[in-house]
Amino acid sequence: MREAPLHGVAAEFRHPDALTGAVEALKAAGYRRLDVYTPFPMRDLAHALGWQARILPWIAAGAGLAGAAVQYGGQYWMNAVDLPLNVGGRPLHAWPAFVPASVIVAILWAGAATLLAMLAILRLPRLDHPVFSVPGFARVSQDRFFVVIRADDPLFAAGGAREALAALGPDRIEEVRGA
Repeated sequence: MREAPLHGVAAEFRHPDALTGAVEALKAAGYRRLDVYTPFPMRDLAHALGWQARILPWIAAGAGLAGAAVQYGGQYWMNAVDLPLNVGGRPLHAWPAFVPASVIVAILWAGAATLLAMLAILRLPRLDHPVFSVPGFARVSQDRFFVVIRADDPLFAAGGAREALAALGPDRIEEVRGA
């Protein structure tokens, strides 16, 4: 049977500061395709990786504005055009009455669009990933920290990546195999 292709090389750390230092050292060495797994969010690590929220705020804003426009337009159409009833002398286009529902729908659409966009961007749900087969990786949800130098990194060479990780003092280094 053929061996699975190499996905990358993983290193396990016990402390978040060690992981942050390792990522900074790997970035300084020129590695760009790194995956990091932690049991809790680490903002300083996101900055060290150079990650920024670029498209997600725009998706949320666009969906929120679209939802508000659809809601407001629907209310205007129903009250001023389709069935104009003059109740108590109020104007047919009573915009102050339309605002609360429009805000609520804007929030709903922005939240739903953000959820769907995050699932698409992160390619979730993914029930199987090559890193799941790394020994001890299940503890990443408890108290372990992993960094993976991916095989598609321009500087990646199996021996070179392993040596670069070994110089950072991890607890364990493993090859990650799978599609």
